[in-house]
Amino acid sequence: MKNVALITGASSGIGKELAKIHAANGGDLVLVARREKELTELKYSLESEYKVQILIIPRDLSDINTPAEIFAETEKQGIQVEFLINNAGFGGHGFFHEREIEKDRAMVNVNITSLMLLTRLYLPGMVERKKGKILNVSSTASFLPGPLQAVYYASKAFVTSFSQALAEELKETGITVTALCPGPVATGFFDTANMNGVKMLKTQKAMTPAKTAAIGYRDMMKGRLLSFDNGLLKFLLNWMVPLLPRRWVLKVSRMTMEK
Repeated sequence: MKNVALITGASSGIGKELAKIHAANGGDLVLVARREKELTELKYSLESEYKVQILIIPRDLSDINTPAEIFAETEKQGIQVEFLINNAGFGGHGFFHEREIEKDRAMVNVNITSLMLLTRLYLPGMVERKKGKILNVSSTASFLPGPLQAVYYASKAFVTSFSQALAEELKETGITVTALCPGPVATGFFDTANMNGVKMLKTQKAMTPAKTAAIGYRDMMKGRLLSFDNGLLKFLLNWMVPLLPRRWVLKVSRMTMEK
């Protein structure tokens, strides 16, 4: 396999669209997600259309042993991962003290721990080869606290901070790290997170997964530090929100998550 991208959360949404883009550019793929049926269908579709090679690894990233299993499988098959795309993630709505702790523990494992472990496993090889790109799918949520989605917003803050720190550490190695920070995207995320009906979705138009993926893939290839799919949100988060009173920011953030 050549020009290999490993994509987590590849069975739907942004991850699936990123897989299509990479295959269209002639790159082979390692696709990871829980749903084997959807991964298999995507594999056959992309292999047929683009004549690329694809390995599917059906795994649950809420299990912290999964990253090591994925790495062991690619090492066993002699696959060099040149593009690591940590896309898997999910959210959850409600008061933290009322939510099931196991759901939030799983969220931390997927959104933070597995992302960190996969990066730690694949990064040394990239550095040794002096070649590689990492795209971590974060969120505009990473730029402020999120009442009613406290763990999700905090997990994405980790992703954005971690990505930028790595980018600085690796700036002399030939490796780039990009954090993709989309606003609302029309995927199954909102159903899974029990967010249908929140005020944010009534005031902001959701981007298509295909457009968000195209922006993220482009910015990864250019080695950009941060990637946004919404220019207005980018301006507000970078230049307006940091200047506003913290209590007011928290109030507005909570209002957007209320139903």
